[in-house]
Amino acid sequence: MTYEVKLDVFEGPLDLLLHLIQRLEVDIYDIPMAELTQQYVEHIETMRILQLDELSEYLVIAATLIEIKSKMLLPVHEETVEDWEMNEEEDPREELVQRLLEYKRFKEASLELKEREADQSVIFSKRPIPIEGVDSDDTYEVFDLLNAFQKMLKKKEAKKRPVATVERRERTVEESMESVMDRVRTRKGRTRFEDLFDEGTVDELVVTFLAILQLLANGRVAIEQQDNFAPLWVSEKGEETDGTEERAH
Repeated sequence: MTYEVKLDVFEGPLDLLLHLIQRLEVDIYDIPMAELTQQYVEHIETMRILQLDELSEYLVIAATLIEIKSKMLLPVHEETVEDWEMNEEEDPREELVQRLLEYKRFKEASLELKEREADQSVIFSKRPIPIEGVDSDDTYEVFDLLNAFQKMLKKKEAKKRPVATVERRERTVEESMESVMDRVRTRKGRTRFEDLFDEGTVDELVVTFLAILQLLANGRVAIEQQDNFAPLWVSEKGEETDGTEERAH
């Protein structure tokens, strides 16, 4: 199955890095490079499976992370340890940290301008028109979706059993979007993210995931997560749901 993915939902590798740092709950000035690199590489591996057009720029940052990690693993002579700790310029992470801080400032300024634009639209009684794709506030939700999809693929791979090959009709992203909406509605407008994926080939799972991304971009669904690392829920936009609701599966 072949498909072309052009969704304006992944804002770039620096956004992914900021998201991972936030999830790790670490100081941006003291990034644990081994853990950050591992999680970053896992994310872009999932993006490779999705065949995203933006993958090349993520690979450049991946190479940078691996290089920094390698430098930090190099043995340091005992007599120079104190000098290394005292001199920030010798910290291999310094350049990356400065890039992240600069990007973070730029992103925050951009969000402030968008808020002012929305306020101005209200003054003139004009309904705000959403920018194509997912709003910046939803970017981290998308990366959480990517992480949940990655974990779901690993689970299904572990449970994989030999099955008879059955020819199935390829489903388009548009068809899968309506199928996802039907399943959300049959569960009273809210369902677990992982429950939207049936047993199937990787291609079929990918199409379902892309359908959810497009529904998010179109404003037809919302993503909910009660706590960091908690299960993700997909709900139909406009539906009132109980965040504490638990369903039996």
